Amino acid sequence: MRIAMIGTGYVGLVSAACLSEFGHHVICVDKDSGKIADLNAGRIPIFEPGLDEVVAASVKARRLSFTSALPEAVEGAEAVFIAVGTPSRRGDGHADLSFVFAAAEEIAGALAGYAVVVTKSTVPVGTSRKVEEIILRHHPREEFDVASNPEFLREGSAISDFVRPDRVVVGCDTERARGVLREVYRPLYLNETPILFTSRETAELIKYAANAFLATKITFINEMADLCERLGGDVQDVARGIGLDGRIGSKFLHAGPGYGGSCFPKDTLALLRTSQEAGAPTRIVETVVAVNEARKKEMARKVIEAFGGVAGKTIAVLGLTFKPNTDDMREAPSLVILPMLQAEGARIRAYDPEGTKEAAKLLDVELCADAYEALGGADGVVILTEWNEFRALDLARVKSLLKHPLMVDLRNIYRPQLMVEAGFTYVSVGRSTGPGTAA
Repeated sequence: MRIAMIGTGYVGLVSAACLSEFGHHVICVDKDSGKIADLNAGRIPIFEPGLDEVVAASVKARRLSFTSALPEAVEGAEAVFIAVGTPSRRGDGHADLSFVFAAAEEIAGALAGYAVVVTKSTVPVGTSRKVEEIILRHHPREEFDVASNPEFLREGSAISDFVRPDRVVVGCDTERARGVLREVYRPLYLNETPILFTSRETAELIKYAANAFLATKITFINEMADLCERLGGDVQDVARGIGLDGRIGSKFLHAGPGYGGSCFPKDTLALLRTSQEAGAPTRIVETVVAVNEARKKEMARKVIEAFGGVAGKTIAVLGLTFKPNTDDMREAPSLVILPMLQAEGARIRAYDPEGTKEAAKLLDVELCADAYEALGGADGVVILTEWNEFRALDLARVKSLLKHPLMVDLRNIYRPQLMVEAGFTYVSVGRSTGPGTAA
């Protein structure tokens, strides 16, 4: 099939690369000519494990190309995906759909022959209908269909998520559109991937409901961590104990400094605003949003308490991105925690394996070339992101580099007893570290 992908951000580029790997011919479009030039030169603008190899292979096979000319991409395409950004709108928290609607206007002017226009971006319920209205101004209804096909990609494992998904959700109204989308995802039928066809409104809501539910699991286990600290429990054992229940599952039950990233913060807020306008308030989601915002500030206070105050102290911070295996800094807990520490007089020396470039735009901290450089001469260390390279630090070397053997592990990547035996004052989340030490 010939497919056009409008947008070469995280969702658009990953989706295009994987669809081309399926054997489709995909043309990616982006208004940013610099980004297109980079892609044509083989430079990938985001960090996602394995993405550079998939893009290179598909470009070499001439199944994937990049352009700034939207008409060139849309002409002859059987499916046109809209994968542009939908950030939270300033002031009210609604999803900003201006990029989606602008793309729809351009697509409408470029369509020549029947095509299915597919919203891949995360959009509020009813957006695909508005996209349809925009295109109807230019084309009769029988010349196109509009479908909703939300993405469920996890940063850091997006390639695997696309080619081996738990499910594919497609919202559309006509059998002709279903036929096109079945052909797009035909390779997944061979793997018996569940493909759920629904109405467009249902498909749009599934995306928000899924992210809100996962955000709720994260928020729930964080509150259980607080309870464990008060009562002497171990939140990791609590997570295992409830996660082994098949009705609950173990995923997203990891205590920490709160969720961040490009999806959960904006999607929970957008769902909250949508539900309020619909007159069906989502009280659980409302609480999740509020608790998660407070969580980041609570973790900053936890660090301050562990250090006995941070005024005039140097803190080594390991990890800045919202999660490992990405360079994404959007809504990362570090963006709240580190400025709070600085406001209390701390000096921050930080290292992140992939997030340094983005962090430099957002944080006024000293950025280091590796973990041990950040540790040198610091009064203690805080682990903010659970990158694998932080899981096996040379503890003797860490201790020798620090002024004081203090580690605040906000991701629980070390065993408390191991750290105590290594001579550290070890502070983690929702776990006891033994007599005379912090939780």
